Amino acid sequence: MSKSALVFGASGVTGWSFVNEILNDYPKPGVWSKVHALTNRQLSQKQSQWPEDPRLDIVSGIDLLEGSQEELETTMKDKIKGIENVTHVYYLAYKAGTDLQKELEEAVSMFKRSTIAMDKLSPKLEFVVLQTGAKMYGCHLLENHPTDYLHVPHKESQPRLKQPYHDMLFYHPQMDWLNGYAKDKKWNWCDTRPDIIIGFVPNQNFYSLGTVMGIYLSLFREVNGEGAECPFPGSEKSWKALSNDSSSDMIARQTIHISLTIPPTQKGEGFNVADAKTPSQWSIKWPILCSYFGLKGTGPSSNSPEIRKYIKEHMDTWHKLEKEKGLQTGHADSPRIFPGFEYFLMTQFDFNRQYDMSKMYGTGFTEERDTLQAWGGVFDRMRKARIIP
Repeated sequence: MSKSALVFGASGVTGWSFVNEILNDYPKPGVWSKVHALTNRQLSQKQSQWPEDPRLDIVSGIDLLEGSQEELETTMKDKIKGIENVTHVYYLAYKAGTDLQKELEEAVSMFKRSTIAMDKLSPKLEFVVLQTGAKMYGCHLLENHPTDYLHVPHKESQPRLKQPYHDMLFYHPQMDWLNGYAKDKKWNWCDTRPDIIIGFVPNQNFYSLGTVMGIYLSLFREVNGEGAECPFPGSEKSWKALSNDSSSDMIARQTIHISLTIPPTQKGEGFNVADAKTPSQWSIKWPILCSYFGLKGTGPSSNSPEIRKYIKEHMDTWHKLEKEKGLQTGHADSPRIFPGFEYFLMTQFDFNRQYDMSKMYGTGFTEERDTLQAWGGVFDRMRKARIIP
């Protein structure tokens, strides 16, 4: 058992699954001797929903932006027992904000500082992963997404975004810095590119579509009854648009697989990560999601509810449900949730943005997951954690 992992952003929508997969011995027993789960906010083992395991080290309260570089390294060395044995770093931390320039500067600084610290503190370091995403292909630009030089299915070899969009995306300075810094290092690195991430989070999150969908559909059933028709809360165009779901479990598995197998000749390459080789669309997925909650999923209509508005309008019903079923409080609506992100994801992503997954599946990775496996797994965990009934 020679591998030791450190996960930055471990309680986030992706990071949670990395810790969980390692503790469940992916890819096989005997690989992992330790996993350090770094979280900015306090998180107990019980709240985390991770297995009780002596290999788990939850480290809360390290602010990657606080103090000088030397002070950060001292803090990490003091708080992370066994940091000198870490072989694999999975960087999934993200500090969300509404000031885009500040968000960019902080994202670059956090990643630089943490990577320099790990390079200095862990002589056994073998691999660093930086998670980027579909913004690499301009998907976040919505109606302005470039179609003249970026084409579906999106392939890792496609060119970067052109100006002015290039400099607005913090992935680029992160990767450019890492490419130079790691050039002569013995350790390898890659970036991974999920689309919208579907995953379980044990605490409140800036935006987690899986969490919101579980709460929305539970509430819809409570208000309208089992077997009710539940119209798709998005547009006709987004109902038909092709994309690849990226569930956090599969992101974790594919990323761990890459970090343990790709050769040094592939240093600094990007990899699309997603649930399956074949894309899907909401017209296929929505009825499956609704069926999990005993509802009948139908297409968009003129009276389709807006998710956040619907939750706010029925908060009395939700509070009653929390009391009756002994649920956790504070998940349905909180100041942490980015305003309107559900509307943004369900309505504005109304164009084909599917991935070419041949590079990932060319590495020897073979597993695929369908909609019910991916989303149902998130809902199962939410029920176990008493977030939904």
